[in-house]
Amino acid sequence: MALLDSLDFIVLVLVGVATLAFFTKGKLWAKEPETDPYAGGLGSQGFGSTTSFGSFGGNSNKTRDITKKLEQTGKNVIIFYGSQTGTAEDYANRLSKEATQRYGLKSMTADLEDYDYENLNSLGDDIVVGFVMATYGEGEPTDNAVNFYEFINDDSSEWAESDEPSADPDSPLSSLNYVIFGLGNNTYEHYNEIGRNLDKRLKKLGAKRIGDYGEGDDGQGTMEEDYLAWKDDLFSAWKEAKGLDEHEAKYEPSVKISETGETASSEDSSSVAEPDAEAMSVYLGEPNKKILRGEIKGPYNAGNPFLANVSETRELFHDPKRSCIHVEFDVGTNVKYTTGDHLALHIQNSDEEVERFLKVIGLWDKRHNVIKAKPIDPTYKPSFPVPTTYDTVVRYYLEINGAVSRQLLAFIAPFAPTETAKKEALRLGSDKNAFADEVAKHYTNIAHVLSKLSGGEPWTNVPFSFLVESLPHLIPRYYSISSSSLVDKSKISITAVVESLEAPEYAIKGVATNLLLDMKIKKDGVDPSKSKDPQAVHYELSGPRGKFGGHKLPVHIRRSNFKLPSDPKKPIIMIGPGTGLAPFRAFVMERAKQAESGTDVGQQLLFFGCRNPNEDFIYKEQWAGIEKELGDKFTMVTAFSRVDPVQKVYVQHRMQEYAKQINDLMQQGAYFYVCGDASRMAREVQATLAKILSDQRGIPLSSAEQLVKSLKVQNVYQEDVW
Repeated sequence: MALLDSLDFIVLVLVGVATLAFFTKGKLWAKEPETDPYAGGLGSQGFGSTTSFGSFGGNSNKTRDITKKLEQTGKNVIIFYGSQTGTAEDYANRLSKEATQRYGLKSMTADLEDYDYENLNSLGDDIVVGFVMATYGEGEPTDNAVNFYEFINDDSSEWAESDEPSADPDSPLSSLNYVIFGLGNNTYEHYNEIGRNLDKRLKKLGAKRIGDYGEGDDGQGTMEEDYLAWKDDLFSAWKEAKGLDEHEAKYEPSVKISETGETASSEDSSSVAEPDAEAMSVYLGEPNKKILRGEIKGPYNAGNPFLANVSETRELFHDPKRSCIHVEFDVGTNVKYTTGDHLALHIQNSDEEVERFLKVIGLWDKRHNVIKAKPIDPTYKPSFPVPTTYDTVVRYYLEINGAVSRQLLAFIAPFAPTETAKKEALRLGSDKNAFADEVAKHYTNIAHVLSKLSGGEPWTNVPFSFLVESLPHLIPRYYSISSSSLVDKSKISITAVVESLEAPEYAIKGVATNLLLDMKIKKDGVDPSKSKDPQAVHYELSGPRGKFGGHKLPVHIRRSNFKLPSDPKKPIIMIGPGTGLAPFRAFVMERAKQAESGTDVGQQLLFFGCRNPNEDFIYKEQWAGIEKELGDKFTMVTAFSRVDPVQKVYVQHRMQEYAKQINDLMQQGAYFYVCGDASRMAREVQATLAKILSDQRGIPLSSAEQLVKSLKVQNVYQEDVW
């Protein structure tokens, strides 16, 4: 019996050890080596992520403890960012860099989701914490800031205090010094709400702000100048509060980039051997290590996009200056979406712009040279894996077509090839009026600006590390899905207008839309070099090492709250001029499918606006069929702005004509949707609805405006605007 007990005990111990081993595999043992360039995935922003890669030392001393991180790195300033599109991250990096180079502070930037915040109150008075916070959607924190925002606003925690700001030294954050800048768009109802609320909350918890609260307005197009004005005032206040010594800013790299002596190009197929072949270590633009190794498998997300086959491209309209393309992606059962979601398209820069940029900085002849990187600042988190090539970094990871910042010209001036170019760069970098007239209003990209300043002479003195650290990251572009998941779960369609902005010497090309246009041209069997389309530029559609096959693009789904009512009997009112029609095509297709299966669906009223019914009325033939299918359950109201040469007619004008029907549907519990331009259309639609409700219900306009705002809070009034 004793022997049996002993055996039982031994068996139990072995089972316990085996169980422990099973659940700790990959955590305590059999772990991936930390030098894996994609050990952490690509983060929430895909190509544009700042996830640290092993070759840069980003995984060393990994900790979620803020105080420990600052101790490990010897930093006394940490700038957190809450960023959705990369702009807030860019400003955080610039603020951190200037704090170090101009004022001798030991500064770092950090993604808010990379740390825990229970010990935020333990930071000493010698530490300064910065927050660069974007407001997303209708007053929401960005994806990477959600956990922090919920934590700091949790009134049930030990952080809870009175409703008034506190100067009590015993307050939770009495030792915290902070600076803060908010990013928002005044066309939205809850303009800069996250930045403003965080500032109030920090003060309520006893934290001490250095300088003024600052905020930038993307709606007015003043974001850059708002940031620069706030930043200058901030450092003046910071100098006074902390006794900083200012000196002339000198570029100090955070990472050393060097060549290995090897060459590689995307056409080189020698690397496509066994998955563990040594040659597979050079990244040529593969979205992640799985794709590099040929291991295409889910789950698919921002860090692991699905290579979707572009099954159909067709032109919806075309004129000399713009065109509209319908694109369908075959995703099978690999990618799941629901009607109203967004498709994230992982993009690349065009051949023309890559060549222009590399020639301007003197690296065209070395574009396929393999480069590696060695961290100088261990907190620096680059956006690309290594080893790689100059061409790969410029093509897949840097936003070389975006707007140029005035600050960048001032910082790049010391590397100018001539004294004249240096003086011009400094002049534009210091004079906001000259910069606005000569650069900003022409939508000039960095390569064009540098070439013009130097008269075409290459800027060979600019360190590549400077460009990597200074230029924003190339991030996915998001499109409202124009197909219904109920109709076909295996296909996703989007609708995109390809348009150029005319500048005096050239036309600025949209990166993603022209990628789709190039895909269409090649799918149509047209030799790209012989295409007569004035919009056309060319892309490496075959992808790195030919892995995209010329007809696949990396995509992932971003979930959206822009959804049909759960009750199909609820009426819906939709306002969608131009490509704002895209999600409503999906909504109406879904309702038509429900009706076909015998479901009782509510009334649908759709307002669509374009220039001319014979020029840019997208999906025109399809709407006629839908009207026939749904009968009196569906009404489409059109507004054409270029038919009458005297009077332009917009969707808000047609809304007034249907005022009684709109009010009746709203009283029946209709959901109200707006998709399209945020800067003007969405605002005027909201104002028009308030006026309709005021007139139809006989209530003051101010009461009607409050009613519309309450509908937004209840998610009955929804917007998908840009």
